[in-house]
Amino acid sequence: MTATMAALFGGTAPQWETREIPVPEPGPGQVLVRARAVSLNNADVQQLDSSFGPATGKKTEYLAGYEFAGDIAATGPGVGSVHIGDRVMGTTQGAFAQYVLADHRHVMPIPESLGYDEASALPTGLLTEHGALTRARFRSGQSVLVTGATSSIGLIGVQMAKAMGAAHVIATTRSKAKEALLKDAGADSVVVTQGQDLTRAVLDATGEEGVEVVLDHVGGRTFADCLPATRVDGHVVNIGRLDGPRSTIDLDALSYRHLHVRGVSFGFSRPEALGQVVAAAIDEVMPAVADGRIRAVIDSVHAFDRADEAADRMRGHQAYGKIILTVP
Repeated sequence: MTATMAALFGGTAPQWETREIPVPEPGPGQVLVRARAVSLNNADVQQLDSSFGPATGKKTEYLAGYEFAGDIAATGPGVGSVHIGDRVMGTTQGAFAQYVLADHRHVMPIPESLGYDEASALPTGLLTEHGALTRARFRSGQSVLVTGATSSIGLIGVQMAKAMGAAHVIATTRSKAKEALLKDAGADSVVVTQGQDLTRAVLDATGEEGVEVVLDHVGGRTFADCLPATRVDGHVVNIGRLDGPRSTIDLDALSYRHLHVRGVSFGFSRPEALGQVVAAAIDEVMPAVADGRIRAVIDSVHAFDRADEAADRMRGHQAYGKIILTVP
């Protein structure tokens, strides 16, 4: 193992800056992963853009990244769940580096059928969607609405709901051109929101009853439209806010239907809470990943030293799936 490593830092310029820094040593309960691939999320570009303000002089330096895949290079005291050489994927802050320091509870084994690129694209989606379905008390045979379903996380949500036994999965997209993508992912019905009323379309597809579970990745007006499209005693879980964090809802739709509304953001969970989410996903979801029922959709793969191109692609909303950086 070398003494130094390349890592991407934000907060000093409009794009990430590559630096050579010391390789960290794992402490108690930690693992050191030799990263082979890392994956971008919307939060990465949002953090990059907000951390540097040339007009105001704002500079908030940080080690970038949240999602990675690679090999265990070293373990700290008290770690017995993984061993040196194990292939793992996981989540932690500061993942855009050749060596990634992570809590041992926040990594998952990579199935033999997956390469590092695809594995790096999965942790955030797997943990978020499975955690949301768990909090919605999802059961096999129920109906599920996935909004913003053509996002990389939304696509995993569609696949996961089907793999876990959903009887009817309804997925939304703004573009009719992406309808086939959602059907291929396992959606039974697709609502194209540019030409259809979301609430009406869902009620029509469910015999006027509404769905039992909503996984909302959009927020804004879409979140409000989901409430009257949900069955009595149903569950609505907000995951993302692609259309913004503010929504004006009809309280009658909420109250008369006796709805359960929750929000999740596992990236900001306590370490032990996130560890529980990871453990549950390993037990209940990883078999579907191993046999191909749940797969990441890869938009593009970029070299580590071309991270600026990857950020621009995500910033411009051009991505059609996950954007990957290969780690040298």
